[in-house]
Amino acid sequence: MGLDKILAISGKPGLYELTAQTRGGFVAKSLLDGKKIAVNMRHNVSILSEIAIYTYTEEIPLGEVFQKIKEKENGEEAISHKASKKELEDYFSEVLPDYDEDRVYASDMKKIFQWYNILIKNGFTDFSKEEKAEETKDEEE
Repeated sequence: MGLDKILAISGKPGLYELTAQTRGGFVAKSLLDGKKIAVNMRHNVSILSEIAIYTYTEEIPLGEVFQKIKEKENGEEAISHKASKKELEDYFSEVLPDYDEDRVYASDMKKIFQWYNILIKNGFTDFSKEEKAEETKDEEE
């Protein structure tokens, strides 16, 4: 399972795994409590593989940020998302030193650390991009 099957749904806590398509939307399973919910097209849904973090030079895919946190923590959980703003910013600057401080807010950092910890607790450890996607890029070039 890659980040392309993991969803963040606005107004709902935690992360969800895409399990099935329906006519009016899809079914998702919570990674927090395992409950399944029906999600229709009116919900604002973000797929984690489509999210990127601003730096001063480029946008870094969220999967790469998760991979850097994983390397820093040796595959263990990261700092709590409930830590102080200063602690979050200090930790985030260790992981991604050139992040754009004007466009990446403390609330974004909280989500990133919360999501990372949820994924680690659920045994999700492969944050690298799918090899197929990289092979396709190589062929296009």
